[in-house]
Amino acid sequence: MDALKCSSSTFLPLTNLNTLFSNHAFPKSPAPNFNRRTAQPLSLSAKDTARTSEPENVAVVEKPPLSKRFLVSDGLPSPFGATVRDNGVNFSVYSSNSVSATICLISLSDLRQNKVTEEIELDPSRNRTGHVWHVFLKGSFEDMLYGYRFDGKFSPEEGHYYDSSNILLDPYAKAIISRDEFGVLGADDNCWPQMACMVPTLDDEEFDWEGDMPLKLSQKDLVIYEMHVRGFTRHESSNIEFPGTYQGVAEKLDHLQELGINCIELMPCHEFNELEYYSYNPILGDHRVNFWGYSTIGFFSPMSRYSSASSRNFAGRAINEFKTLVKEAHKRGIEVIMDVVLNHTAEGNEKGPIFSFRGVDNSVYYMLAPKGEFYNYSGCGNTFNCNHPVVRQFIVDCLRYWVTEMHVDGFRFDLGSIMSRSSSLWDAANVYGADVEGDLLTTGTPVSCPPVIDMISNDPVLRGVKLIAEAWDAGGLYQVGMFPHWGIWSEWNGKFRDVVRHFIKGTDGFSGAFAECLCGSPNLYQGGRKPWNSINFVCAHDGFTLADLVTYNNKNNLANGEENNDGENHNCSWNCGEEGDFVSISVKRLRKRQMRNFFVSLMVAQGVPMIYMGDEYGHTKGGNNNTYCHDNYLNYFRWDKKEEAHDDYFRFCRLLIKFRDECESLGLDDFPTAKRLQWHGIAPETPDWSETSRFVAFSLVDSVKKEIYVAFNTSHLATLVTLPNRPGYRWEPFVDTSKPSPFDCITHDLPGRETAMKQYRHFLDANMYPMLSYSSIILLLSPIDDS
Repeated sequence: MDALKCSSSTFLPLTNLNTLFSNHAFPKSPAPNFNRRTAQPLSLSAKDTARTSEPENVAVVEKPPLSKRFLVSDGLPSPFGATVRDNGVNFSVYSSNSVSATICLISLSDLRQNKVTEEIELDPSRNRTGHVWHVFLKGSFEDMLYGYRFDGKFSPEEGHYYDSSNILLDPYAKAIISRDEFGVLGADDNCWPQMACMVPTLDDEEFDWEGDMPLKLSQKDLVIYEMHVRGFTRHESSNIEFPGTYQGVAEKLDHLQELGINCIELMPCHEFNELEYYSYNPILGDHRVNFWGYSTIGFFSPMSRYSSASSRNFAGRAINEFKTLVKEAHKRGIEVIMDVVLNHTAEGNEKGPIFSFRGVDNSVYYMLAPKGEFYNYSGCGNTFNCNHPVVRQFIVDCLRYWVTEMHVDGFRFDLGSIMSRSSSLWDAANVYGADVEGDLLTTGTPVSCPPVIDMISNDPVLRGVKLIAEAWDAGGLYQVGMFPHWGIWSEWNGKFRDVVRHFIKGTDGFSGAFAECLCGSPNLYQGGRKPWNSINFVCAHDGFTLADLVTYNNKNNLANGEENNDGENHNCSWNCGEEGDFVSISVKRLRKRQMRNFFVSLMVAQGVPMIYMGDEYGHTKGGNNNTYCHDNYLNYFRWDKKEEAHDDYFRFCRLLIKFRDECESLGLDDFPTAKRLQWHGIAPETPDWSETSRFVAFSLVDSVKKEIYVAFNTSHLATLVTLPNRPGYRWEPFVDTSKPSPFDCITHDLPGRETAMKQYRHFLDANMYPMLSYSSIILLLSPIDDS
């Protein structure tokens, strides 16, 4: 279990619930480095008064708030955030337990000098409605940023962390500004410089969507590509002007179009602090950073340091460059799904920084125990209180923003099972809508009808987009096949990954389970859902790459600086007989076959296939299965290696994706039945589901290809297969993973095709086909020409 990014495709063990009350925000890494000299969170104009647990007196403002720069009026409680209206900006923020609020206006130049340009204290009688603080300002907001100070109890045991010395981010901020460049320390080597929110203005750059509309691709037809924005183009071999940016990805979308991808799943693009785990790594001679980004600071704000200019020219540049990426993807028929981390934030537990949610309303935004401890179902120090009424509305507002304003096509929910857990019972009405007697539903208990998932599923905007759950969490709640779904949610099918890995490497006892996977996992999804509710994957960002899956029996995570204690230990991998890169030619050949076998299984299975960035050319991370902290070659897409593999493994992947797209039968809208699907063994119609069977074959009626035959031999022995008899037709090879490239995939335009066909003609005339050990084949019907 990765303590820093403990989700994704990890093989989750059940966790002792006593560990859920974490004493460390990041148990296997240094604590967040707020200020490397003082180890204290940086604040502007910090008060010197000591904080106590006693409530402070409510300040009474007898006159309306005044300002030297702005015309100040009461404002409106909705919508939340900063909104341009009536030639001014309305500011609104929810904070139920604070007793006073101040809005801080900060120019971009003052932010660099740790100064506040102007502070306006709000009058609770004029600028507060219920639990919402609000104010309306008119004036010049050019290059202006904002934040809030809140005052109230500082009583962690009661769940309150109010401290007016902190300038806090608005949870609804659309852009967050701090440092300019990715991985570069702030002033005085500060890893956590003051952050501030962009003030929207009428003069902000307009964006031309050029008529962009949602593609609304059928989910059964998707081929998903999980990718990292910075990692995709950061390597020098990308040869682009702005590597590691949204713009860089947009420039390289033609590669994905060539591969046949029609949906990209972006690893976290919300604002996060990549210097959160900053420390020297003596193994590689660089610094550990939060590269993956699973530690969100602002859920409405795109990561500013993924833009080509950051804050130096325009605070909203990241917004427009993200929009450009989406628009350019849509032009190529590629949908965009975001990986959202709505299970926890970067504030950690009680020892973490206070920069937004904790200082705004800690007891609302986080799942807390009766004495203020932080539940840690995320494994990262805190758990977002998703089913609290205010928080679930926040989540829906956030998702709707990314759909309506940024045009994204869907979401993958990191550690999604947390959203099915009950909220903190500070008030029983938070869960039941009314007071109840007794503790009938304890905090964190899984509920069958989670309010937040109900809201998302029935929202008129969100119901029409792709919704994918990572159906487990770090507290042992594993819901693959059981996630609350309303008929529309899909899941990362972790069981598909495990079964396919076991079967392809030749483990006994998995032939029947492998067949279930090929059918779209009806054992998990039949009854209310369809095959496309299963997101099938063999590899993802968390775990071995495909090349490493066939190269290493054991993880090699020493470069993470954690003495190889991080990352998953049970990878279901096989090194094909020798460990590491320097092996015999025969082992290298077997590894190539195994990589092709995995890809064939992914492409011929019902459900939605997902490919991890770089697997299309055989990217290696040297056996590191938890590269969360590396801003280096381990996580960079190697464009030079892709070119080397262009006519080899990349060609194979491209042709298999194209084949899947052409076959009507490989993206069914329902689970296949005996009318279409027939199972076979070494002999036709005699499948072997015994414990020792390592052979699975099937034929599938296809309206385009007439019929296809697929077989997997994962035994260490070769075999001669008898094929189903189809009078008037002969089976001809399309894919044979035992053959060297380009004959591993025989297309009609392949030079030397006829010669290759003749080599097997005598077998095919006898309705037979020889299969080497650890190989797979796809055969197609061809009419027999008697002439």
